Amino acid sequence: MSSPSSSEGTTSLSQSGRRDGPERRPFATNSAPLRGSPRASVQHAPVEYVRVGGKIRNLGAGAQIRNTLDSNRILVTTYLDVPFREKDEAKALGARWDPNQRKWYVPEGTDLALFSAWLPAAMSSADLVPVPTSERLPSLGGAGREVAAPKKGVPLSQLLASVAQAVAQTFRSGVWTIVEVVETRARSGHVYLELSERSSDGSLLATARAIIWANVANRILPEFERATGASIAPGIKLLVRAKPNFKPQYGFSIEVDAIDPDYTLGDLEARKREIRARLQQEGIFDANKKLPPPWDFNAILVVAPQEAAGLGDFRVEANRLERFGICRFAYASSRFQGEGAAREIRDALLNALAHWGKSGNAPPDAVAIIRGGGAVNDLAWLNDYELAKTICCLGVPVLTGVGHERDSTIIDEVANTRFDTPSKVAAGIELVIKRRIDEAKAHFEFIAAQITRVGTGARALLDKGFTAVQSGALKQVAAARQTTSALVGEL
Repeated sequence: MSSPSSSEGTTSLSQSGRRDGPERRPFATNSAPLRGSPRASVQHAPVEYVRVGGKIRNLGAGAQIRNTLDSNRILVTTYLDVPFREKDEAKALGARWDPNQRKWYVPEGTDLALFSAWLPAAMSSADLVPVPTSERLPSLGGAGREVAAPKKGVPLSQLLASVAQAVAQTFRSGVWTIVEVVETRARSGHVYLELSERSSDGSLLATARAIIWANVANRILPEFERATGASIAPGIKLLVRAKPNFKPQYGFSIEVDAIDPDYTLGDLEARKREIRARLQQEGIFDANKKLPPPWDFNAILVVAPQEAAGLGDFRVEANRLERFGICRFAYASSRFQGEGAAREIRDALLNALAHWGKSGNAPPDAVAIIRGGGAVNDLAWLNDYELAKTICCLGVPVLTGVGHERDSTIIDEVANTRFDTPSKVAAGIELVIKRRIDEAKAHFEFIAAQITRVGTGARALLDKGFTAVQSGALKQVAAARQTTSALVGEL
């Protein structure tokens, strides 16, 4: 009875000498005869060949002939060229480590097609005939030994290792890919990202995990931040060079090794351009800007993130004005970054104005929208059509100070007055109040001067009149005396 081969493409010699399958045979070897050896031995052959489909194929110098206890079977042990970083993938596929040769090798009976990426250069993957696991039968160790039942499935690790190998062969280098960052976290210098893609209506199309290794992150992230002024944070869109990676133990992920800063800058600007065009088409783009700026400030509504550093700077000046009874400030809190931040700002603004009106007070002289510090990409959350439209249609002048001198948002463009920072908003309010005070002081001084002038003129007229009256009276008295004296003389 012939001995079954351990894999398709492996030669088995029956007791009668009949060949089953392709024939493997060594050429130009000085070793002792392999057949009949009482124990296993390894013979290094200068060149090894395998007969496949009637042709002789060169296995290369990486292969070795191994004679097993079964003298009727001659198997080839093939050593692999496995880089250190790919050792886990090779191990998961079934490769084993030879401590003497310090190399990974393919065990006897294992399908060489799984290891085509690491085979020696002299061996072509086209020469290999993969064998489905379900069709493989274990070799007989000797006559009379029962044949084990064939397996009906492959181990999960082997299946996933095949997937890993397919991914590695398909994507040998990175592909430039447009992604949106959902979440970031750093650990030991590595940056881990959750990425996504959404359709124009907000539907989720794809998600993936990504990593920027520490040595790469130290190089590309500072370059990106210098070029854009932005940091990698949730909500930002990026054009990254992404290399797909699959590991049986951890699943699918993407390795990022480059980021194009021009794309991110272009995306932020494109979003503003789209909103700007829509507001202009509706004829409301400059509606708030055309409102007369406040002549003076008595009451102001402030919308800002709670406990933000910029709000603290603003309140230092605002509290001083309130302490002297010059201006009153009311505050409404909202998030200024993250999904839904623009809607929260809009709701906080409208709710505060509605409450203000119910209290019976006159409308505020202005609304201040302020936010201090943070990365440039945080500004992207403020480039929202509904928020911009609300500001355009508001009947109260809006002052903005979102914390950046170089970059502006769409709400800066539609607001009545734009300032760089919250501190400058407070300074602008103080400037208007001081201008009104200076004007009032000048008017007071003018009125006082007029009063003094009029009073001086009236006093002069009064003095002149008094002098005239006094002089006339004296003349009349003198005349009366003369008349009296004359009358007395006549008597």
